[in-house]
Amino acid sequence: MHPTRTSVRLMPVAVAVALAAGLVTVTAPAAHAAAGADLPFTSVEAESATTTGTAIGPDLTQGTLASEASGRRAVRLGAGQRVEFTVPRAANAVNLAYSVPDGQSGTLDVYVNGQKLAKTLPVTSKYSYVDTGWITGSKTHHFYDNARLLLGRDVQAGDKVAFQATGVQVTVDVADFEQVAGAAGQPAGSVSVVSKGADPTGQGDSTQAFRDAVAAARGGVVWIPPGEYRLTSSLSGVQNVTLQGAGHWHSIVRSSRFIDQTGSSGNVHIKDFAVIGEVTERVDSNPDNFVNGSLGPNSSVSGMWLQHLKVGLWLTGTNDNLVVENNRFLDMTADGLNLNGNARGVKVRHNFLRNQGDDALAMWSLNAPDVGSSFENNTITQPNLANGIAIYGGTDITVRGNLISDTNALGSGIAISNQKFLDPFHPLSGTITVDGNTLVRTGAMNPNWNHPMGALRVDSYDSAIKAQVRITNTTVTDSPYSAFEFVSGGGRGFAAKNVTVDGATVRNTGTVVVQAETPGAATFRNVTATGVGAAGVYNCPYPAGSGTFTLTDGGGNSGWSSTWSDCSTWPQPGQGNPDPDPGESGNLAKGRPATATGSQDVYTPGKAVDGDAATYWESANHAFPQALTVDLGSSRTVRRLVLKLPPSAAWGARTQTVTVLGSSDGSTYSTVVGATGHRFDPATGNTVTIPLPAGTSLRHLRLSVSANTGWPAAQFSEVEAYSTS
Repeated sequence: MHPTRTSVRLMPVAVAVALAAGLVTVTAPAAHAAAGADLPFTSVEAESATTTGTAIGPDLTQGTLASEASGRRAVRLGAGQRVEFTVPRAANAVNLAYSVPDGQSGTLDVYVNGQKLAKTLPVTSKYSYVDTGWITGSKTHHFYDNARLLLGRDVQAGDKVAFQATGVQVTVDVADFEQVAGAAGQPAGSVSVVSKGADPTGQGDSTQAFRDAVAAARGGVVWIPPGEYRLTSSLSGVQNVTLQGAGHWHSIVRSSRFIDQTGSSGNVHIKDFAVIGEVTERVDSNPDNFVNGSLGPNSSVSGMWLQHLKVGLWLTGTNDNLVVENNRFLDMTADGLNLNGNARGVKVRHNFLRNQGDDALAMWSLNAPDVGSSFENNTITQPNLANGIAIYGGTDITVRGNLISDTNALGSGIAISNQKFLDPFHPLSGTITVDGNTLVRTGAMNPNWNHPMGALRVDSYDSAIKAQVRITNTTVTDSPYSAFEFVSGGGRGFAAKNVTVDGATVRNTGTVVVQAETPGAATFRNVTATGVGAAGVYNCPYPAGSGTFTLTDGGGNSGWSSTWSDCSTWPQPGQGNPDPDPGESGNLAKGRPATATGSQDVYTPGKAVDGDAATYWESANHAFPQALTVDLGSSRTVRRLVLKLPPSAAWGARTQTVTVLGSSDGSTYSTVVGATGHRFDPATGNTVTIPLPAGTSLRHLRLSVSANTGWPAAQFSEVEAYSTS
């Protein structure tokens, strides 16, 4: 437990930070260079859809529905109320993240373009409302669940899919739209589990049939045909074999314990089916995992759908050179994946993880160090207890290119830590590389410490950090508290040193850019910040007299030169001074509500009206036309529009074909300016001005984009509307 600070400490002059305020060149990423996994689906937030229900959030308060939602917002539906999504891409399937009150279950009616489907979508609280009283600071959590549905028809971009509550209240968070391929065929020479007696209806127990198929196919392929298969106990002795399904929407195994074995000679390849469990609570002594133990060297897990388990993969023993890629981890009551010591050369990449009940991805160097392993290009959202990614000890570890959003209690987006939990533990050593990660709304209030955790945390919890920690090319957006935290979480003041932060963009951090609470040292270079809530730096090492934290200005820093002066108080999240009323001469669109037909990753509609040309909205890809709509609040005279893209030369010149539409009621739109190609060129600031006809008056401004020569999506970093020509 980290004690609450009560004494007043004035920061010594030698520790004060005076960061250079000189100019720095910030290179915007190319339009396609987003962090995270390559995903086969596109997500649409419920709060951006049309609804007759009630919007909830945003809210960061632990234990609330909104705090666990994507974007901290969702839509609550009572009986007869609906939420209607505009489909962002060609699709024939949808996965819905939702919550229902504890102890209740029901269904949602589903409509496609106004036509009610015969199918309904079951919803339940069975897998939600998890209590972990032995974890200090936790509350009832894990409110949401995911349910998926094959629509039985193809829908196209612009079509409408609606969900309507029937007899139970449902809170809808986000919908994932996907084009699911047909079932794959059986590989030649493979051993089908059905040939060994497995029941594809899910009625009979197929455990022995799976065991027999694994034994018969040694050195070859076990084939899991389309269907549902029920396993009542785990498999073991799995080695030198491939287990392959027809696709994770087609081949489904119902099992809470799929593989449980302490060792394997390896060459195990598991791919292309779903394992969906029945885990409704977290019991840490139970091996309620997809894989518990070892797959052996040179193994792989790919194309899997893993859901309703305690942990996806809890890996011990020998797993050298294991590759875990292109999987979905949903609704675990604990970790998504944990490399629990002795992981050498393991690569975990391009996975999607939502609603994990502990660290989404973790390396824990217990018994033997994890060495040379990496978490790369994963998309992680809504871990509702603990961190998005946690590295607890290990040697020469890499965390690169991940997209992490919406962490909740007791967690940061990324934690680099010497917290050991148990012995023998192997602290951080060698070089820890943390590169190219994007953190969105990450960091949380820690009820045990009674103060916040940063988006990216370096934690000398149980021992000083002696490894070289290299944090490069980081983007931190909308952190509710700080961007970078340096702390000794056990409260003993171990040093966090040998840290370099080089190249970071921090936008709209709630409190400070740097939160230093323990002795140590870090060098910052090329770190730029805008929209800082309270001050640039909080520098108050604990406990009193334990030493100082030295921040070295390596040059190129801007926007965070101030220091919080009172170590007896915590800075509170703040938004800075509001802009004055734009009146009739300023930008009428700045800060106004914005919605869109679709968004790509974190590039949401609000980025186009936030006053920051470095942030941008990007629509769903390969799905023209796409539209952005801004509500000006009341009918306003608008004479010209200014459209922008990020001004960096990295954004090459491009032409977007834009139609300008207007509406007074948000329902009926008329064309103000017909479809016209507008060239955005970094040589002229990537800015386009569109004059509007005299007498144009509108409340709802819509820009419909039908083509873009630079990228297969609509893109605006700023949409500005002015009443003067």
